Amino acid sequence: MRIRILIAFAAVTFFCSIPGLAQETVSTAKKTYRVEAVQDPIKIDGALEEPAWQKPPTFTLEYETNPGDNTAAPVKTEMWITYNHSYLYIAARAHDPEPEKIRARLTDRDRAFQDDFLGVVLDTFNDERRAFEFFVNPFGVQMDLSQSDVTGVEDDSWDAIWDSAGQLTAQGYEVEMAIPFSSLRFPEANSTWGIDALRIYPRDQRYRFGLNQLPRGRNCYLCSESKLQGFAGLKAGKNMELIPTLTGQHLNEEDETDGKVDPGLTVRWGITPGITVNGAANPDFSQVEADAAQLSVNKAFALFYPEKRPFFLEGADYFDTKIQAIYSRNIADPTWGVKLSGKEGKSAFGAIVAQDDLTNFLFPGSQFSSLGSLNQNNTSSILRYRYDLGSGSTVGGLVTSREGGEYHNRVLGVDSLLRWGEEAVRIEFLGSHTEYPDSIQRDFDQPSGSLTGTSMRAVYQHTDRSWMSLAQYQGAGDDFRADLGFIPQVGYHKGYAIYERYWFSDNNEHWWRKLTFGAETTWQYDREGNPLQQQVAPYSYINGPHEFFNVAYLALGPSYFLGRRFDRNFVNEFVEMRPTGSFYVSFETRIGQEIDYDNARQGNILRLIPGVRFDLGRHLRLQLNHNFERLNVDGEPLYHANVTDIRVTYQINTRTMVRAITQYFDISRDPALYTFEVNQKDRNLFNQFLFSYKINPQVVLFLGYSDTYANTVVSNLSQANRTLFFKVGYAFTM
Repeated sequence: MRIRILIAFAAVTFFCSIPGLAQETVSTAKKTYRVEAVQDPIKIDGALEEPAWQKPPTFTLEYETNPGDNTAAPVKTEMWITYNHSYLYIAARAHDPEPEKIRARLTDRDRAFQDDFLGVVLDTFNDERRAFEFFVNPFGVQMDLSQSDVTGVEDDSWDAIWDSAGQLTAQGYEVEMAIPFSSLRFPEANSTWGIDALRIYPRDQRYRFGLNQLPRGRNCYLCSESKLQGFAGLKAGKNMELIPTLTGQHLNEEDETDGKVDPGLTVRWGITPGITVNGAANPDFSQVEADAAQLSVNKAFALFYPEKRPFFLEGADYFDTKIQAIYSRNIADPTWGVKLSGKEGKSAFGAIVAQDDLTNFLFPGSQFSSLGSLNQNNTSSILRYRYDLGSGSTVGGLVTSREGGEYHNRVLGVDSLLRWGEEAVRIEFLGSHTEYPDSIQRDFDQPSGSLTGTSMRAVYQHTDRSWMSLAQYQGAGDDFRADLGFIPQVGYHKGYAIYERYWFSDNNEHWWRKLTFGAETTWQYDREGNPLQQQVAPYSYINGPHEFFNVAYLALGPSYFLGRRFDRNFVNEFVEMRPTGSFYVSFETRIGQEIDYDNARQGNILRLIPGVRFDLGRHLRLQLNHNFERLNVDGEPLYHANVTDIRVTYQINTRTMVRAITQYFDISRDPALYTFEVNQKDRNLFNQFLFSYKINPQVVLFLGYSDTYANTVVSNLSQANRTLFFKVGYAFTM
C-alpha cells in the first residue's frame, strides 16, 4: 500500500511539473480598483449619507452574466468600498425602474437567497482558489459563505461576525456593510485582494449582474476576478474569542425523566491573520434545527446528512475532497476538540484532534452498507494539506486516524487538481489500514483480522461555451475503510462518462433561455468482475420564465444485486418554478422499474415529491414538502411510504424568530409479501418549536420544545418522549 501511495504521489508531482499543465493558457486582463482609507465615522444604518458615499463609486456592475452572456446590465448598481484600521466598509445603491417588484422579506441569516440581494466575493489571499462571500438583501439580512474554486463548493455553513443594514427607497434599495478585519483571513504583507461583486435580480428570470465578465464554459470562477488595491497597514489584531455556552434539557421518555445542564467553552484564536486555532471543552454540539426528513425505506446505502455544528464549519473547505474521506459528523459526541486551519503563502492546511465518547461505524460493501456503534472512547485525528501550483492547480494530501482500545482505522491519501485552458484533470488516491476488535467482527459481521485497502478516483473534463465532456474512473477495494469519512460503497470499479450540449436564447427569440441535452453512461463491476450496473441515461434541462427549471432523465439498463440481474428502466422528472414573488412550487416524480432490496426481487416504483413555499408578507413563511413512494412486486404493493415535512417560520425582525417543524412518517407494508417478519405499519410524528434570538452567530439564545410520537400496531400514536431545551452563547472578543 505504501509503495502504491508513493507511486501515485510521484506521478502527480511529475504531471504538475510539466510546463503548461500547471499554468492556464487563457490569459485575460485583470481590472484593478483602488480603495482609500476613511477618516470620518460610518454608521451602519442603510442610509448612504456619510461623506465616504458621496464620492464617485469604486465601481459599478456593468455585466449581465446570467442568463445573458456578459451583456450590458439593464439596471444600474453602484458600489463603494473603503476601510479604517478595524473595518472594511461596503455600501451599494441598487437602482430599480420598478421598485414595487423588489423581493425582500425578513428572514434568518443565510435564508434570503430567493430575494433580491447583492454583495462581494473577496479573495483576500489573491490566490484565485478561495474566497469569502458577503451578501445582504434590501433589509440587511446577512448571508455569508466560503467559496472554494478547488472543489467547486460554495458553503453557506461558514459564519462570520459583521454588521449590515438596508432600506427600500423610491429608486430601489441601499445597503451598508461593516466587516471587521478580525473576521477575515489575509496575509498582512499582501495589499492586493481579488474581488468580484454581484447583484441578484429575480423577476421573470433570475438575473445575475456582476463586476467581472464570466466566460461561458470556463472551468474556474475566481480566475475571472478583478483586483482591489490600496490597503495599507492592515492588522487583524489578536483576534481572540471566548465563547462560553450553557445548554440544558429536560427529557421525559416513557417512565424515565432526565434533566441536565451543561456548561461549555469554545476558544477561537487568530494566531496570524491567515491561521486560526479553535479549542473546545465540553463543547455544545447540539442542533437546534431538525435535519430535513428523508425516506429511509428500501435504501441499499446509508443516507447522508450535512454537518451543522459550528466548531467544524470554520475552514471546512480546507478539508474537502471528492472522495469523502473526511465527514466530521462521525465525530459524534466529543468531550474536547482542537482544530487548526489556515493558509500561509501557497500552503493551505487543516488539523482536527478530538476525544469522542461514542464510536459510530458505517460498514461499506459493494451492494449495500450498514451502521453500527460502540459505547467506547476514541481519539479522532485529521490532517489535511494542499499546495497551490501555477494559476489554478493544486496538489495535496490527507491523513486521518481513529484509535480506541483494540480498534483503529488509518487513512493516508494524495490528490491533485490540474487545470489548463479548457481542460481539467483531478486525481485522488487513498490507502487504509483497519483493525477491528472481536466484538465488531462478531456483532456486525465484519471481516476478521487486519484490513488493508485502497481507493482511487481520476477525472478528465473538457468545458466549452457550448458543450462539456467528462470521463471518470473510480474504485475501492473490498477492505478499504474510511471511518472518519462518508464512503458507503467499496469493492467496486466504476467507469462513468458524460456529454452535454448547450443552446442559449440570448436575444429572447425563444420562450426558453437555456436548453441542455446530454447523456451519461455508468458501468460498474465488483472486484471479481461481476457486473453491478450497466446504464445509459439521456436527459435534458430547460430554463424558462418565472424561474422555470425542468429536468427530464431517462435511465436504461440493468443493475445486479446479490448475484441476480434486475431491470432498472425508469423516468425521473423534476420541475420547479416561481409563478409569483411570494409563491414557489416544485414537483419530482419517478416511474419505472426498481429493485426490492429487502427481498432481492424485481419491483416497480412510483415516487411523487411535491413541494410548496408561501411567503405571506414580510415576516411569515410556510413550507410543505411531501414524499410519497410505492413499490409493487408481482403486481401487488409491497409498501406505501409517506413522509411530510411542514415548517412555519415567523421572523419578528432580523434577529428574532419563532419556528415550528412537524415531520410525519407513515409506512404501510404487506407482511405476506416479505420474506421475513416486518411491522405492518410504522408511524412516527416529530414536532419541534423554537424561539431564536441572534445578535450574531455566536451571541445567541435558543428556547425550544420537541416531542416524538410513535406507533407500530394500533391506530393511535402514543408519545415516546418530550424535551425542553435551551442554549445560551456569548462571544467575548479581545
